[in-house]
Amino acid sequence: MNPKRILVAYTAPFALFMTGLAAVSVAEAAGITIFAGVPLPPMYWIYPIQTAVCAGALLWFRSIYDFSGTTAPKLLVGLLIGVLVCGIWISPQELFHQAARTEGFDPGIVPGLTPWMIAARFTRLVIVVPLVEEIFWRGFLLRYLVREDFTTIPFGSCSRFSFWAVVVAFTAVHAPADWPAAFLTGVLFNLVAVRTRSLASCVTAHAVANLALGLYICATKQWGFW
Repeated sequence: MNPKRILVAYTAPFALFMTGLAAVSVAEAAGITIFAGVPLPPMYWIYPIQTAVCAGALLWFRSIYDFSGTTAPKLLVGLLIGVLVCGIWISPQELFHQAARTEGFDPGIVPGLTPWMIAARFTRLVIVVPLVEEIFWRGFLLRYLVREDFTTIPFGSCSRFSFWAVVVAFTAVHAPADWPAAFLTGVLFNLVAVRTRSLASCVTAHAVANLALGLYICATKQWGFW
């Protein structure tokens, strides 16, 4: 298979995802608060576009991603780590009673569209984000920092440098308020990759963590966790 196509497959969805985040910041800085004639902050219409574009890229390159070597015990590891990660993210609220994070993507901002916004948000949170991020962080970068032709070494291969570089980079792309939780999450997801050698297990861990966190967000209305 063409090495350039492989490289694009592992990196393009993440690049598109980050472009979407940047577009929100640019639109907010430009004061764009109306979409299709409706007063609406940029995140409410850019995020669905971002989700659709990234999903399209994942589907286009789907034959390139290697989900082999997956077994039920490995998926169970991912599930358990996902639950643990969710606990880490919500612990500041539940254990240390930090101020509620109510500012963020509120799916009830347009009452008639609430069910659609919730569906779009969970599609992004539970399906698209885990695939995009695990394909990039664990599937690509963890190995690429060991060897440029990264697909010639098994999934989960890493050096000490690549392990911690991915943890730091993964942490840095999150909001500063989430850095402690993101750092621990990066370590745990890397360990899932190293121990299971399964991309599907990493995606499962990320998806379960995001699903549990999404349910917590909806129950507590702490939209700042999105």
